[in-house]
Amino acid sequence: MGIAISKQIDLSTNEYILRFIGKEHISRNDPFWNTFLSFNITLPSNSNEQLALESRIEPYLQQLLNHNLHSANLGALLQVFLIRATELISANDTNDTLYSWQAFNALFVIRCIIKYLAELLSEEQLMEHIESGPESKLEALIESLFGIIVDVPLKDITYAVHLEAVTTLLSLLSVQVHTNRRPDQLSIFRLIMKGRHAIHAPLFIKNLLQNFMDQKKAPPGFGSNQGTSIVLGIASELWSMLSFNRKNTEHVLETADGGDSPLATNSLLLILVLTNNCSIQPNPFRQCLFSCANSRDDNLVPTEAPGIFKIDYEQLYSVLCKRATGDAATLLLYLLLHRNPLFKTHLLARMDLDQLVIPILKTLYHAPNSNSHHIYMSLIILLILSEDDLFNRSIHETKLKTVTWYTERILSEVSLGGLLILVVIRTIQYNMLKMKDKYLHTNCLAALANMSAQFRELHPYVSQRLVSLFETLARRYQKYKLETAIPETEEVHVSLTQDAAETEQYLTVLEEVLRMVLEIFNSALTSQLTNNPNLVYTLLYKKDIFTSFKSNSAFQDIIHNIEIIIDYFSNLLSTKTQQHEVDAHLVLNVIVQGAKHWPKDRLTKFPDLKFKYVEEEQPEEFFVPYVWALVNQQSSIHWNGEGSTILNAVC
Repeated sequence: MGIAISKQIDLSTNEYILRFIGKEHISRNDPFWNTFLSFNITLPSNSNEQLALESRIEPYLQQLLNHNLHSANLGALLQVFLIRATELISANDTNDTLYSWQAFNALFVIRCIIKYLAELLSEEQLMEHIESGPESKLEALIESLFGIIVDVPLKDITYAVHLEAVTTLLSLLSVQVHTNRRPDQLSIFRLIMKGRHAIHAPLFIKNLLQNFMDQKKAPPGFGSNQGTSIVLGIASELWSMLSFNRKNTEHVLETADGGDSPLATNSLLLILVLTNNCSIQPNPFRQCLFSCANSRDDNLVPTEAPGIFKIDYEQLYSVLCKRATGDAATLLLYLLLHRNPLFKTHLLARMDLDQLVIPILKTLYHAPNSNSHHIYMSLIILLILSEDDLFNRSIHETKLKTVTWYTERILSEVSLGGLLILVVIRTIQYNMLKMKDKYLHTNCLAALANMSAQFRELHPYVSQRLVSLFETLARRYQKYKLETAIPETEEVHVSLTQDAAETEQYLTVLEEVLRMVLEIFNSALTSQLTNNPNLVYTLLYKKDIFTSFKSNSAFQDIIHNIEIIIDYFSNLLSTKTQQHEVDAHLVLNVIVQGAKHWPKDRLTKFPDLKFKYVEEEQPEEFFVPYVWALVNQQSSIHWNGEGSTILNAVC
């Protein structure tokens, strides 16, 4: 595919290029198109290669922009593509290279033009160029793209045209990035959501999802006819200079979502764009994703139910586990967990949840290398999982051997629940130092709170980190309390008034966080005292850190319970020390034995800690910029973010 040549071909003198971008109209029946579309090209595999291609063809696209409203040659090319696409979709033998090769070539040129126009023009101007000529073409184009994705079998020979169909739809939808308008204000969005093809939304989303699940690698030389005789000689002259030598490419797209599977990556991105827009309006793509069922559960959903399709949950879960450290896969997992009750039920019933949870914990552990949106979504997934008591129990029953990527401490054996606690605590500390996001704190603590009543056999190090979290927060709280208590002398008055509001606000947040950590201790002790001797041991060892909070009205009630427990075991130890020399083993033994006789009725009963994730009222404000940033980063499509409110929102 694409014979790479050393000399630089001067496209400015090529008669076919000049005719296409010129002022003269070319009829869709002109033999010109057979020659013009007979080329081989190695597709760009990353943004660097895409930018290199665009820099070479930009002068010719500019001339086309200047002349197209008069020549209507883009419209003619679209009509030629529609003919080729119809032939491909209706072909009995999709192994025939001619159909897929010329459909791909036409679509590749169309996609390059649409991307260029979308970056420069308003949606109205873009549509004027697309609709140039006597017939309406935009809806027919979208229908053909849907037809390719839904009806054309995915094989090595059709891989490239499938990829271009998905990428062209992303390019059309990118008008949202460049115009900064809501989707309900954009004709292209309205057409995709409500056009004739929308009836095929279930099959369309199913095929895109299957593309992601299959993770099919691009075949060698994809996008080419592999040198068959239909190349009309122009291939090595006209387009081969746009080929890219993979061996000499330093920057190759490698993401956790699968850089070697571009169709899988772009299919997932298209799902995310379609389902995260128009979230409060009728959206057939969003609806069918949230209702898709498991193909292995025949009796769960009637196959004739409207808008419902079935996929293999086992395969989907397996791929999500493998790609869970990637942004796009994390976002898909969030959508399915939050909105698809059938998938959530299936996932929570699994016995191998560690395969999913550990990659998510790795993302949080390496927070400095991740964007804030990815960290946030990973935490939300943990919060949703923590709403289930069975999950909270099972993670403490799942034992892990040496966790090599956790470097703070060598843990020869720890439960999955213990590892989760360690990583969430680390995320809280990272947030305190770097991000200082109140909502991130809240979500971290809410997940811990949901799990606290099921804390079991916590590792000594996990217990230490839990208590150290409170100790660190307590010191910071006392420090700020002292600062706010300084009298306003003439010397410090100015600085105090400048910082007073910020300090007071931070104190309030700290107070809420401290209170929540104490509630987590209380929940774990009242529910699982006999199963947590290491936590009791650490609280006894660090009992002095609670002293200053006894007289604080914000903490008195919850501290009272913890003090009762500390006093009970302290008295047991005091009696024991009068008889024996005390070491750590003996202390633990006293705690284990004392817990068996612990009088539970001595504690004040507090409501169970139960937090449920609730999505914001206007989720698109968060998700739409995030999704388009992912498209910009992970597909070979790349835009300049200048002037784009959407892209700049996540920069």
